[in-house]
Amino acid sequence: MKRCGLVVATVVSLAAAFGLSACENVAGYTEPSLVRVIDASYVAPAINVTAEGVLLAANIGQGTITPYATVPASNDAFISITATTGGATLVSTSGTLLAGHQHSIFLTDNGAAPTGYEVTILEDQQVEAAQGHSAFRFLNQAPKTGPVDVYMIPSGTTLANTIPLVTALPAGGSTGYLSFPSQTVTMVITPTGVTTPKYTSASMTLIGGEVRTVLIVDTQLTSNPPVEVFMADDAGPSD
Repeated sequence: MKRCGLVVATVVSLAAAFGLSACENVAGYTEPSLVRVIDASYVAPAINVTAEGVLLAANIGQGTITPYATVPASNDAFISITATTGGATLVSTSGTLLAGHQHSIFLTDNGAAPTGYEVTILEDQQVEAAQGHSAFRFLNQAPKTGPVDVYMIPSGTTLANTIPLVTALPAGGSTGYLSFPSQTVTMVITPTGVTTPKYTSASMTLIGGEVRTVLIVDTQLTSNPPVEVFMADDAGPSD
């Protein structure tokens, strides 16, 4: 999340220059909101996404999690999603983008027809996880696979000896940020109640402070594994 870090650093520097706290608003100046896009749609074409007139993403497809960009804070921000090739707006909505906060514009459809597009504004954690801990949020957009269990298996430990971090997360469901002790782990995802791994990540060395969002979707071309994962840094150390 290097881009976000640069943006936040710029905002803090400006605030310091004027003798302000990082989250203080004054006459003539309001902190922007930091906003990114998460595309989890199975049926959307390549899309462009704008918020309050700011182009956040261009020509993106499913599995894309964009870097954060600055958008004017608003209690009624207008968000529009259109096909990159042009034409009528696919879906639009309005929502709150808080000053000095981080948000994700989350496009989903759960495999439904194009009329099933849904746009949700998520508030993202922007503060590092507690010392010695990591915090992960999981978004299950895998309707064919259905509910899933998620394990963070410590190095040297087996799946059989690991307690799931997430149990029975339904398709279309999401968790809050879940904190656990930082260490070297492998993320394993299984359909709920199944003890055979259906997705296994590379080993992740977590040093503490990491805050990440994990998007789970059905694979489109294979049955093994049935799901694939896209992950982004929200705050703290990055890979």
